[in-house]
Amino acid sequence: MKLQLLPSTFDAETASLRQHLTCFVIDDLIAIDAGSLAMAASPLQLQRIRDVVLTHAHLDHIAGLPLFIDDLFSSLSEPVTIYATEPVMQTLERDIFNWSVYPRFSELSNANGPVLKYSTFGEAERFTVKHLTFQPVPVNHKVPSTGFLVSDGRTTIALSGDTAEMDGFWNLINSTGDLAAIFLECAFPNELEELARVSHHLTPRRMKLELEKCERSCPIFVVNLKPMYRDSIVKQLAELNEPDLTILQVGKAYDF
Repeated sequence: MKLQLLPSTFDAETASLRQHLTCFVIDDLIAIDAGSLAMAASPLQLQRIRDVVLTHAHLDHIAGLPLFIDDLFSSLSEPVTIYATEPVMQTLERDIFNWSVYPRFSELSNANGPVLKYSTFGEAERFTVKHLTFQPVPVNHKVPSTGFLVSDGRTTIALSGDTAEMDGFWNLINSTGDLAAIFLECAFPNELEELARVSHHLTPRRMKLELEKCERSCPIFVVNLKPMYRDSIVKQLAELNEPDLTILQVGKAYDF
């Protein structure tokens, strides 16, 4: 399984380590979230990706989705399929694809047929996208949000999405066999503890408490570092002295 966190911020023409938007691409074929999908996907990814799985509907996770469909509109030979829970679907149709902010693509077709369709999954309902199996699990964010176990039949990874303290995610991980990697958010530094609490995110201090719930030994990649606080978060994470913990490198393709 190959996984890449697409860049979302650029210094001149070079991708920056700072991460304003979230979009993971697996095997150049399936996107998890779509924050920078239209802006940073490679030509191959633009050609191949027709399935987008959403954790939740906050702007940094969906910003590139309308633009992605817009760019591909006339060339699509099959619709882009969005996989999400019902509350996320409702948010997209009410607040984004509503003709006021952006066209309602679910009502539009090109010469080949519909350009967008929705596929709803339940909070704990396993589903398949191409060669991948997704096991969703609710996590603790300010809006309805989902983490996932993702498997290609040989390799399994876990993504928390945006979250604060949680138990269901760790219970699922601890009941699963070998994991190749865990991707865990850490949005704010310790000094912004109150903001993290109110907005339902983790800090390094709070992450350490979460890691105590994990009974699996595997690499843990930290994601969703707010760009203005990245240096502080990286320093504080290093001070945790967690040997399995590392920062996911933006733009790098990881093979698991």
